[in-house]
Amino acid sequence: MSVLTESAATAARGRKTVRWVVLIAALALVFDGYDLVVYGTVVSSLLDDPSQLGPLDAAQAGALGSYALVGVMVGALVVGAVGDFLGRRKVMLINIAWFSIGMALTSMATSVFAFGILRFLTGIGVGALVATAGAVVAEFAPAGKKNFYNAIVYSGVPAGATLASVLAIVFNGILDWRGLFMIGALPIVFLLPVALFKLPESPRWLQARGRQREAELLSAKTGIPLLAAPASTAATASATSAVQQKAGFAGLASRRYAVPTAFLGIMSFSGLLLTYGLNTWLPEIMSQYGYDKNYSLMFLVTLNAGAVVGGLIASRSADKFGAKRIVSTTFALAAVSLVLLTFGFPLPVLLTAIAIAGVGTLGTQVLIYGLVSNYYATSVRAAGVAWCAGFGRLGGIFGPLLGGFLIAAGVQTATAFYVFAAVALAGALVTLFLPKRPVTEENSGLAEERQAPAMAGAASIVGND
Repeated sequence: MSVLTESAATAARGRKTVRWVVLIAALALVFDGYDLVVYGTVVSSLLDDPSQLGPLDAAQAGALGSYALVGVMVGALVVGAVGDFLGRRKVMLINIAWFSIGMALTSMATSVFAFGILRFLTGIGVGALVATAGAVVAEFAPAGKKNFYNAIVYSGVPAGATLASVLAIVFNGILDWRGLFMIGALPIVFLLPVALFKLPESPRWLQARGRQREAELLSAKTGIPLLAAPASTAATASATSAVQQKAGFAGLASRRYAVPTAFLGIMSFSGLLLTYGLNTWLPEIMSQYGYDKNYSLMFLVTLNAGAVVGGLIASRSADKFGAKRIVSTTFALAAVSLVLLTFGFPLPVLLTAIAIAGVGTLGTQVLIYGLVSNYYATSVRAAGVAWCAGFGRLGGIFGPLLGGFLIAAGVQTATAFYVFAAVALAGALVTLFLPKRPVTEENSGLAEERQAPAMAGAASIVGND
């Protein structure tokens, strides 16, 4: 086989691998989004019918809603501690099974206590998947499309949230809350088997762990190029060795990453505070402007649809102009659009502003995950994404509390939007001051991706598809 023919075959294998990886990761996050929102679709029935879990008041219901978010934070931080040592494939498979089993067991709960514990445990699996998906995309996606593929994967979260709402409407009177939770367990039936056969380990992760021979064989089989070996100078070798030794959270605490990690954490905190704060309180705030509650679904669908569509469009720009510049811009757009919501424009203008706010909140969070995934070297990538997902989840917990405090305090409705706009503006400023990505063997001029001809020996061992 000629060099050109072999190169074309390798490229085709690479495209096929990337498509499977992105599809599996996106579907996993669709059900993650479903898991996080389905509780909100059934909480009223749990409040109205004590025979389901027992007597439940509004305060208890609110606490039950937060348990899953706390579990997500714990899961993200745990996978950050171990993910860079276990590998991408193993973490994905374990946690697809984990949250599926958690959803199935939750559907069988017979008490408030059991329901709360199972929601927390299910959240751990959700958090682990959210934290790992970005690392997987960063190591499989081609250089010019990393942010775009990342946006596709993380758009699964709002898509899953929408799915939960739609199914709750479609199956109203047909399935009770237990049936809706059992739907969330379906990934173990169809997604886990597909992932077992179609989700490979990351060749670059194997390379970062010093398993070069395995990495070369898997790279030839999947068509995913490795990073070129760094220059053999003593200084470069010493720096590379130091980075590889400090994997996981230890690497984040190093001089190279400590300050950027703090900035990225604040950005994620701001993005998730806006996302959860607005998804929780936007209908109530708008009702104080005189809009009937029938508009609440329209406002939320517009917000999340804006996040999905706008996030995909913005991700294209991020690949072209750099994620840092686009994230700061979308944060600023969110600030402007939230202020515009206070002016009492006609409904079409308000919906446009809400859609833009969606781009600047959840859409921005999608871009942040992409920025984080590509900011870190392979040896600390899972820990970096996990830190931002975990610390950012504090913003997700604090956002609804902030909105509730403002409304309970009786502040003017415009003030709530001004406060959220201030958070978006702060996120934009922090993004602008994010330090440049540290130079490593992965992003220096020495780190060009290997092509198939450079691995002819490995390819001959593995064979051609």
